[in-house]
Amino acid sequence: MTVVETHPTMDLLLEQWRPNLGADYLAYRNHVYRVFNFSICLACATGDDIEKLAIAAAFHDVGMWLDNTFDYLKPSSRRAMEYLSQIDREEWSEAIHQIIDQHHKVRTWRGSEQNLVESFRKADWLDVCLFALPSKLKRDHLTDVLHRFPREGFHRRLVFLTWGWARKHPLNPLPIFKW
Repeated sequence: MTVVETHPTMDLLLEQWRPNLGADYLAYRNHVYRVFNFSICLACATGDDIEKLAIAAAFHDVGMWLDNTFDYLKPSSRRAMEYLSQIDREEWSEAIHQIIDQHHKVRTWRGSEQNLVESFRKADWLDVCLFALPSKLKRDHLTDVLHRFPREGFHRRLVFLTWGWARKHPLNPLPIFKW
């Protein structure tokens, strides 16, 4: 499996957000690329589906930084919808919204664009769980992607942000998770 090391849409968006991402820029960029690479393989994506996954990957967690909240699914999706409007791709709105909105769902999601949504959901879980979950992706591929896009403290940052949110919102410690 070929590893995508650069993608113009993701690179453009990530570079625009670099000031807001600050010290987390490389950690987030690499997470985006890991999830993107895993999701295109899991979905067997081609053509427009690759671009949809690229846009979703770039936006999926960015609300954490751009909107300064751990309850970031809606802000991330809203920003993606605004971007789709700017590039005249509103017809992709439902797919990209569902990819972003469902990517922390614990159980299988069913609906239109299920292949893309589920592939992305599984890819993100695989990365966040440090490859501990079962996957149809070969271990060599996971290792190759990780070698090209190291973690750079991404998971440590997630723990820090989760803890900070949970201390302030003890009755809603994990607002991004869905069953």
